[in-house]
Amino acid sequence: MRELWYDATQVHIGGEWRAPEGGGQLPLENPSRGEQIGSIARGKAADIDAAVTAARAALDGDWGRMTAVERGRILTRIGQLVETRIEELTVIEAMDVGKPLTQARNDAIALARYMEFYGGAADKVMGATIPYLDGYTVYTLREPHGVTGHIVPWNYPMQIIGRSVGAALAMGNACVLKPAEEACLTALAFVALAEEAGLPPGALNVVPGLGEEAGAALAAHPGVDHISFTGSVGVGALVQAAAAPNVVPVTLELGGKSPQLVFDDADLDAALPFLVGACIQNAGQTCSASSRVLVQRGVYDEVVARMGAAYDALVVGPARSDLNVGPLISARQKEIVEGFLAQGADLRIAGQGQFTSDLPEGGHYVRPTLFADVPADHVLARDEIFGPVQVVIPFETEEEAVEIANGTDYGLVASIWTDSGARQMRLAKRLRAGQVFINNYGAGGGVELPFGGVGKSGHGREKGFEALYGFSQLKTVAAKHG
Repeated sequence: MRELWYDATQVHIGGEWRAPEGGGQLPLENPSRGEQIGSIARGKAADIDAAVTAARAALDGDWGRMTAVERGRILTRIGQLVETRIEELTVIEAMDVGKPLTQARNDAIALARYMEFYGGAADKVMGATIPYLDGYTVYTLREPHGVTGHIVPWNYPMQIIGRSVGAALAMGNACVLKPAEEACLTALAFVALAEEAGLPPGALNVVPGLGEEAGAALAAHPGVDHISFTGSVGVGALVQAAAAPNVVPVTLELGGKSPQLVFDDADLDAALPFLVGACIQNAGQTCSASSRVLVQRGVYDEVVARMGAAYDALVVGPARSDLNVGPLISARQKEIVEGFLAQGADLRIAGQGQFTSDLPEGGHYVRPTLFADVPADHVLARDEIFGPVQVVIPFETEEEAVEIANGTDYGLVASIWTDSGARQMRLAKRLRAGQVFINNYGAGGGVELPFGGVGKSGHGREKGFEALYGFSQLKTVAAKHG
């Protein structure tokens, strides 16, 4: 096995590693210690332009002429190579993002699974024949958009690369990837593995850099045919506005304020690990984090007590220690989360995690905090915090629970805990969310399960076959033959 090699100080364009235009660099920080450990490339508009040109050349060359079967085989080989590098990718991601090793390892495993899924699906996206007038044969084709731009956030680089870039490549698009400046190492490692697997030059180009420079240039580039963005609502709106003059489709996966609804008849033993775990994973820096738990009065006190005890047992520390919660990504994110915690000064704290005894100085740590008896209109119950902060809200009736659950601008994920089959079906229809889970949360990740939101959680779907449809355009062919 040869060494996994990539150069974080360079961009990868057209199958070549090169210095960014102007040679600019950005600091690479370890969130666990809050210290600079290296540098990454500061790609700019000229680098994005070169990447788009390289992607277009790939479409006009070997990549564009490749059959779906051949594309699928390459993606499968990428997945196999990822599997051989799980531990290396785990260490890189833990260092770069700050997440505990177990969580980083799960992300690397998921990346391999995405490549396996889309490798197998590449030659199974089919059109249809349409009954029409006598003398006509009408059918549809699914074709790639062309050059797709992918702006990926820092919280789950490997998973989001898998579900967006993997799907786009499976459909035959050529990709330009702009990873977040806070965490781009596994994106660079991934393109190195893709190249080793035989992906033709230019089919995947990676340009690290600042959002306002490289990201903005990618969103507005007239040579890009589709944009996929995962991140905040504010930046998502800017990306959509930048792409609008070029009239290209944009997939937005944005924020969330996802509720779990716990009814009196719920199996609390089964629910408890999900009620807590769905919020504190990756230090709460997850768009689908369940930051609201709505509990019916009959079991409210018991749920709060059990969740509080679970929070009190949480331990916070550096990624390498592989504890329950790691650091936040940056000093700025820590400041934001601490600002929200200050706004909860008038609320009851039902549980709070503890720092490990050997907590490194300079790391971006906050204590996971559970607030109880929170009014549904409180800022902590309505705004996305993106940190390990969770609120518990009481309700009396099913109608009240639905009103509270749907009472934010977001609609990404929701969960229902009840033994009543009729209630399960009613609420699955009534909850305003792109995914609804019944007596579980997250369904184990599920690369096959379409994912996306409504409202300010965005539009479009990633994961599963729906992502393949989103990264393709439908062509109708009507043949008149007498």
